[in-house]
Amino acid sequence: MTGQQATKTDAAFEIPVFYTPKMVAAIESFSPSSSKPKYVMQSWLRLGVPISVMEPLPITTAQLYLAHDRQYVDDLLNCHIPNGFGNHSPEVAASLPWTSGAMLTAARQAISSGLVAVAPCSGFHHACHDHGGGYCSVNGLMVTCCVLLREGKAAHIGILDLDHHYGDGTDDIIKVLGLEQSVLHFSAGANWYKPNQAELFLQILPSIVEEFARCDILIAQLAADPHVDDELGGWMTTQQLMQRDSIVFETARRIALPVAWCLGGGYQTPLRKVLSLHDNTMVTCSHVFAGEAGIRKPVAL
Repeated sequence: MTGQQATKTDAAFEIPVFYTPKMVAAIESFSPSSSKPKYVMQSWLRLGVPISVMEPLPITTAQLYLAHDRQYVDDLLNCHIPNGFGNHSPEVAASLPWTSGAMLTAARQAISSGLVAVAPCSGFHHACHDHGGGYCSVNGLMVTCCVLLREGKAAHIGILDLDHHYGDGTDDIIKVLGLEQSVLHFSAGANWYKPNQAELFLQILPSIVEEFARCDILIAQLAADPHVDDELGGWMTTQQLMQRDSIVFETARRIALPVAWCLGGGYQTPLRKVLSLHDNTMVTCSHVFAGEAGIRKPVAL
């Protein structure tokens, strides 16, 4: 660790978390992602970890156009077509500028500090250039990339998607927009999803993170749905997920790679099981970037 890194990550560092109730849409759905930010924040604020909660800036319609088809964006925001949840909810439409805005604001902050920032939201990686699906309406990962590239805040961006499911929407947008040279995308769900793969995956994960070393920012989805008990997942234990998060944060810090991370999927019931896994990720992040003093250890389910 360099002296500069040690100074930046002293005990006074508070992890920036970009949240607003405007990110929340209370709808009935198998996926809890539209309402999850509210409950994640309530849970994190009880952890005693050093976080600083700030309101993100919303994404503009013009910024959404950078990653998505213009007609799709207009129809989606005006509720003329089904969103990623398969409904026409005005609440979901109203939340979309804020969830993607949280991701973008967190990425800007991480670049500025050289450390870490958090967007406590999900529902991104299945949204393609001109359509949504899989509980994803707007691909906030790619919207963030497109805006950062347009602003000149980054020339190379990494996306480390550790959701259980393949980020097909992210790959679609990269291909449609021809961003293969600017956006490096790794989606674990494309090839890694069996319990007998977990230990090998953890062994090679440091080298996977190191492949992003040339990037100006790493956007990471540290999802809860790979958990062995998840109805739509099922290949990593609680301890393995904690090891996953520790490897990502420690490797990124070692190679001085700024990280902006979000939640990704998680479908266990009751929701408390999912929240505990997201709690563990935040606690692990705190241990790496803010030290361990006064912070409880992650919990096992």
